[in-house]
Amino acid sequence: MKTQYYAATSLDGFIATEDDSLNWLFPLGDLNNSSYPEFIADVGALAMGSATYEWMVRNADKVAAEAGSKWPYTQPAWIFSTRKLPVIAGADIQFVNGDVRIVHAAMRAAADKKNIWIVGGGNLAGQFYDAGLLDEMIVQIGSATLVKGKPLFPRRVLSPVLCLVSVRQMSTGMAELRYEVHKGDPGGVA
Repeated sequence: MKTQYYAATSLDGFIATEDDSLNWLFPLGDLNNSSYPEFIADVGALAMGSATYEWMVRNADKVAAEAGSKWPYTQPAWIFSTRKLPVIAGADIQFVNGDVRIVHAAMRAAADKKNIWIVGGGNLAGQFYDAGLLDEMIVQIGSATLVKGKPLFPRRVLSPVLCLVSVRQMSTGMAELRYEVHKGDPGGVA
């Protein structure tokens, strides 16, 4: 069982524009020609930040056209937010806030030996990292630059904490990097 941050980023390190748009990403590759189908098959629970969830709500029709339903996940999901958010009908979700360590224990139990996916955003993934709970980062890098936006991972993490374990070209517009997160190395964080 791993806790994984699986995300796409622009070449200059942003997962979305300043206004939370992902339109830059969609022309760069086909989700079905990526590692996503194998990845999601091993996921037993999800953690999602409020901006990512709100993007799902705003783009529910687009998500339904692509995935067949407004909420494309069968796994239970925990949505981290300090605000009251609308509920997507049929989604197995719980709204939570506070310390990720407490919620992580519930997620591990629900995942039933499968992996936990930190869907987004970068700050939420950083909170799991800060708590020593993040095991792996799977980053798909797109051939686009945004100059400004929502950062992939707003933390300073220096070598040897992140250990590159694989590189894969997905298309002419995307490459995937997989990193193990080595824990307990205070020399790697600044």
